[in-house]
Amino acid sequence: MPELPEVETTRRGLEPWVTNAEILSITVRNPSLRWPVPTQELLKLTGQRIDRIERRAKYLLVHLPSKVVLLHLGMSGSMRVLEPDETPRKHDHLDFLIRTHKNGNRVVRFNDPRRFGCCLVLSEPISEHSLLANLGPEPLTDDFDGAHLFALSRRRKLAVKNFIMDGKVVVGVGNIYASEALYEAGVRPGTAAGRVSRAKYDLLAGTIKEVLGKAIKAGGTTLNDFTQSDGSPGYFRHELQVYGRAGEACYRCESTIKSRTLGQRNTFYCTNCQT
Repeated sequence: MPELPEVETTRRGLEPWVTNAEILSITVRNPSLRWPVPTQELLKLTGQRIDRIERRAKYLLVHLPSKVVLLHLGMSGSMRVLEPDETPRKHDHLDFLIRTHKNGNRVVRFNDPRRFGCCLVLSEPISEHSLLANLGPEPLTDDFDGAHLFALSRRRKLAVKNFIMDGKVVVGVGNIYASEALYEAGVRPGTAAGRVSRAKYDLLAGTIKEVLGKAIKAGGTTLNDFTQSDGSPGYFRHELQVYGRAGEACYRCESTIKSRTLGQRNTFYCTNCQT
């Protein structure tokens, strides 16, 4: 599933193409995504210019003068910038034909094999929308630190891995990066959130920022079918320390990497390095 680094990588790939671009037409081939695509509302956006594209958690927000288009990549979605005559493939559900400010016309194409993604049209203030209203701070901002984690974790029996994956605590820390950050911080993922010390949360907040930052720089993680907006894969998978390495030797201590299920998600850790 595309996580924060993959979504941020997509945003950065789209940004130079869509900023100040004019929407010439919108094609909806399949309106049945996670929620019905509001086709008529989308078509009304034709002729408008795109002010900017932002990311909030795992959502892409395309700002127009009158509305905001919210996009989510779901479990396996991607967005690519293509030549206008590129033949649509299977699962290419949406096209935004745009006139860029210096590179001519392009198609921004939304592909989603599993159809768990979404495309919605929001009105301001978008922060009050149900998908965005209760989200925690962005992990790469100053609003997120060890003090924040420590304060919210008191008396919580929830496993610390599930705690940091809670979007109301902090957004965008998905399964892969939670495992990696906990390993770097030396925290066992099944430990109750309320039993983790302030010092450990200070360290964990730092490793979350570090791991996410590295993943964004590497273009995300390609494990199944995530690709960047130009079709290239993400390369952070080559830097994974524990995720997906059950039964292999820890790079630090050579102990065997273990796996268990937490919150219905596979979790990977080193019993020696993480206490």
